[in-house]
Amino acid sequence: MVSGGAGYIGSHVVKRLVEAGRPVVVMDNETTGHRETVGAVEELTGWRVPYITGDVGDGEAVRRTVEEYRVGAVMHFAAKSVVAESVRNPEVYFTENVAKGIAFFRTLCEAGVRRIVLSSTAAVYGNPERVPIPEDHPVRPINPYGASKIMLEQVLGWLETTFPIRWVALRYFNAAGADPSGRLGERHDPETHLIPIVLQAVLGQRERMTVFGTDYGTPDGTCIRDYIHVLDLADAHLLALAALEGGHPSGVFNVGTGRGHSVLEVIRVAEEVSGRTVPVEYGARRPGDPPVLVADGSRLRELGWKPRYGLWDIVASAWAWHSGDVGDAPRRV
Repeated sequence: MVSGGAGYIGSHVVKRLVEAGRPVVVMDNETTGHRETVGAVEELTGWRVPYITGDVGDGEAVRRTVEEYRVGAVMHFAAKSVVAESVRNPEVYFTENVAKGIAFFRTLCEAGVRRIVLSSTAAVYGNPERVPIPEDHPVRPINPYGASKIMLEQVLGWLETTFPIRWVALRYFNAAGADPSGRLGERHDPETHLIPIVLQAVLGQRERMTVFGTDYGTPDGTCIRDYIHVLDLADAHLLALAALEGGHPSGVFNVGTGRGHSVLEVIRVAEEVSGRTVPVEYGARRPGDPPVLVADGSRLRELGWKPRYGLWDIVASAWAWHSGDVGDAPRRV
C-alpha cells in the first residue's frame, strides 16, 4: 500500500512499483494529491491500480484496505510538507503528520503489516554542523515539519520493540524533476520548491522569481542544495523495500547525490534547457536557510543504490512537464 500515492513523489513510486511487477493499492485523501496522477500511471503501464479515497487516520478504512488487498508492506508518503506553513500552523502539522501517523502505524502493525518505508526529510538535521551530512549527524529540526518527521522515525523505532516489524526511513534532500513521459510531475499550490518556481517564471506564470540572499559563504553567494531526481528517489524506495524483505535491519538512509548546486547554477541550467531568460529579483536572506545542505549518501550506496541523473536531467524533465514540451532531450550528468 502506498499512502499519499496520488501526490508528487508517491505517484512516481507507484509507477516504479508497477513497472517492477509489484501489486499496489493507493490510499490518498486528495488534500494535496491528484487522483488523475494514478490514472496516468494506469495509462502509462496498462496496469489497474486500486485506489482508496481515504485518510490514514481512519483506522477502519486502513484495516479494511490491508485485509482486502492482503497488504504486507506500506510506503508512507501522506503528510503535510510545507516548511513555512508548518511554522505558521505547528498544531496542524503535529496533528496531520504525527497524530495520524501514529494511528496509521498502530493499525498497520495490528493488522499484520511487517514492513514500512517512511518518507522522511533532511529537515530533521536543522542547521548542519558538518557537510556532507551523514545519518549520525545530530537531529535538531528548526521547524515543525522536520520535527514531525523525526517523531515518526522515533515512533517506528519504539513500535519495533512491541511488534514484529522492520522499517526504513528515507531522509530526502531536494527532490525534483519529472517522469520522462510528461504525464507525472511536480504540482503544488502554492509552489515552494526552487526548480518549479524558476520554470514558472520562465513561462510567465509568475512575474519573476526571487533569489533569497547573495551573501552566503558559498562560491557565488547563494545557497547550495543537493537535488535528487524523483526517479532516483523512487528507485531508493524499491531498494529499501527489497532490503527489508531480504532481512536488512531497520534504519535511516539519506537520499541525495552528494553534490550540491547553487541557486544561481539552477537558474543558469534552466535558461540553457529552456532557451529563455529567467526573470530574477534579489532579496534578503530568509531566516533559517542554511548556506549548504548536501547529503552523505554512502550508506544507501552500500545497498547498491546509485543516482542516474544530474541537475541538467532534472531541470530538463521538469521543463518538459511544466511546458508540455516532451521530447528526447540530450542527457548531461
